[in-house]
Parts: sequence; C-alpha cells; structure tokens
Amino acid sequence: MQLYLFYSSLSALLLWGVPAFGASTKTVVADSQYVMADGDTLAGAEEKVLQRAQRKAVEEAGVYLESTFHDVEKESGGRSMQASSLEIRTIAAAITQTEVLESRSSFERDRPVFFVRIRATVNLSSLAEAIRRLQSDQQLAQHFRQLQQENHLLRSQLQELQQRPIGVRMLAIEPNGKSGSHQRARVILETALHTSNLRDKIHLSTDAATLDDRYVDPLIVRGQTYLQLVSLAFSQQTQTSDYKDYLDKARIDFDRAITLDAKNVWAWVGKGDVLTWLKQLDEAATAYEQVLELDPFADIARQRLIGVYTTQARRQAEAKSWHHALATLKKLLNAQTPESWIPYQKEAYALRSEIYLKLNQPEQAIEDLSTVIRVDPTNAAAMLTRARLYRERLQGRLAKDDLERACALGSIPACEQLP
Repeated sequence: MQLYLFYSSLSALLLWGVPAFGASTKTVVADSQYVMADGDTLAGAEEKVLQRAQRKAVEEAGVYLESTFHDVEKESGGRSMQASSLEIRTIAAAITQTEVLESRSSFERDRPVFFVRIRATVNLSSLAEAIRRLQSDQQLAQHFRQLQQENHLLRSQLQELQQRPIGVRMLAIEPNGKSGSHQRARVILETALHTSNLRDKIHLSTDAATLDDRYVDPLIVRGQTYLQLVSLAFSQQTQTSDYKDYLDKARIDFDRAITLDAKNVWAWVGKGDVLTWLKQLDEAATAYEQVLELDPFADIARQRLIGVYTTQARRQAEAKSWHHALATLKKLLNAQTPESWIPYQKEAYALRSEIYLKLNQPEQAIEDLSTVIRVDPTNAAAMLTRARLYRERLQGRLAKDDLERACALGSIPACEQLP
C-alpha cells in the first residue's frame, strides 16, 4: 500500500521535528468508497475500503502538519519554502485508533460497492518520525536494489576482492565538532551509494562510519555490500570458508546498527538475512517479524518470512515431524496478512496440503489445494491431486472438471484418467 503526501520544507521537519507540536494528535473524519474487483474476496474488499479511508485521514493530518510548518518557518525568520513529496509506507505509523462511524454496501452495474466513514486519531509525532525514517529507508532500499541489479559487474569485482583482500586504512578526523563530522560522513556515504565498485563502496562506508560512530546508515550500506559478496560467492559454488569472513563482518555491522537504532528496519532485514545464511531459521524469522512490527508494509521482510517458514516446514516434513511442520505453517498461513499476499504463499499452501494427506485429513487438503489453484490456475499437479481426492469422496463431477482442466494444460496422467 503506497500513499503520497506533500509537505513544505523537509529541512524544517528535520530541524524542528517533534518539538514543534509535541506528542499532539488530531482526530479526523474521513470516508471512502471501493468497487469490488473480479479478483477480490469479500473480506479483501472490506479491508481495501477501510485502508482507503485511513489513507484519506492521514492526508488530512498531512495538510494540518504542512500548515504547522508554514507557521514555524514564519516565526523563525522567513526561511525559504521547498515542497517535498514523501511516501508514507505505513498507515500504522500515524493512526493510533480507528472508529467506524458508518459502513454500507450497494450495487453498481452488478458490482458490489463498499462505503465506510471512520473517525481516525492521527499521532503527529509518530507521523513525523515516520517521515524522518523514510528518508533513510528510501536511500538504503535504493542501494539494496542497486546491488541486486548489478550481478554481472559485481562477479568480476568479487574475483578481484578474493585475490586482493580488503586492507585497513587510517582516516584522520579533524576536531571540528560532531556536527561537522556527521555532515562529512553523509557526503562520503552519498558517494558510496552511487559507486558500483565494491572495494570503493566498502572503503567509503567505512570512512563514513569512522567519522561518525553513531551514524547507522554507513553500517547498513557496508553490511548490505558484504552480504552481496556472500551471495555472489555462493552462486559461484565456492567453499563456505571463502565467504565466511564477509558473513561475519555483515553480522557485526547489522548488530551494531541495531544497537544504535533498534527501530531501523533495514538493520533488522540485514540481521535476518545473515541468520538465514547461517541456517538459524528461528532467529531469522524473529528478525523479519520485528521488521513487520516496525513497518507492516515492509514487503521484503514479508517475502523473506514466507521463505523462511516454508523452508523450515519442509525440513520438518521431510523428517516426518508432521505436527511440527503444521505448527510452523500455521504461523505463516493463519497470520492476518492481506489477501494480495496469498499468491506468494502458494508453495506453503501446497506443502500443507501434502501434510494433511499424510495425516489423513482430506477435507483440509482439498481446501489448501483449492487455494493453490485459485492463485495459480495453471497448476496441473494440484488439480490432479484434488481430482483424486474428489473421486475418493465420490464427487465425480468435480473430479472430472479438474482432470479436464489438467489435461488441457498438458498433464498426460490427467488425460489418461478421462473417459
């Protein structure tokens, strides 16, 4: 869910921050309407109309916030105004309470239309903190994506780094005060973010971290870079010893970043990634869950968590620990996640259907297989399995439908079972 708000002068926000309005809140009444789409479920449509109303409430609070900063700037001697566009990725960061005042549904051209009016309490302090963090998060997310997209170039650099280990160099720090060191560290980090040379990126982020030992972002940039080196080394089928040093350094960087800022989502994502590489899946899941507590719309953490739980459950199933595997999948599939995430959980649903079959629970298996087929209509294997279960339950019509669809998709076993 993405929401774009406009504020005047981000520099004023960061300069005056929360003290400009303390821990004040604003109560906003907002309404929204949503037309149900073909792929929506009833629950999903109701969730979307509520989220749209919450978005409007945050927008109205944003207008109030903007006028507040206009006043602050006038009082401080006529600072120049500059409009900035900021994306608020999590409504939960601002809205502390939502009361539904009115909810109704109707039909428009044979489609259900949902309407809701809410009274939302918006915490302006939390909104300001979300904006402050957003700047850093966007920059670190961009760096993360940059590393993911440069594999071809980075492979050659990995070989160079393996031949020429990164050495230690000294950085002289002049006693010009903490703020001066921080500003220089930010400039150096900006250079690191825009360089594609891994050696230079590590050196520059190290320089930035040395200049300001309380600055979190250089640690995350360096940790992300070390993890990319781990990924590249693994893809080249090298020995674990060849990248263990990079993994250890990444772990130290992310742990240090969390010590400095326990609410930094990218530090927790990095910690989860390190733990995943170390095959400490329980601890990795805890790290990703912490990310989602801080930012419920942190998609990368939810994707990672789906992968961790599915992998863990598969290992338990291979060891015939069926009930342990079900308990692990329950954490994932029974969570209150939006409908849009079900396609990403397809593999987990398929695995759980297999476990239900082992436990002789065909009804639950059919339910999970139906979910898999709904999000992946080309999954012939799921159709074939469900057809067998339908036959065992003497539901021949449904079994024939599944076999015909699977046969049309090219499944020879399905075609052979048709009359």
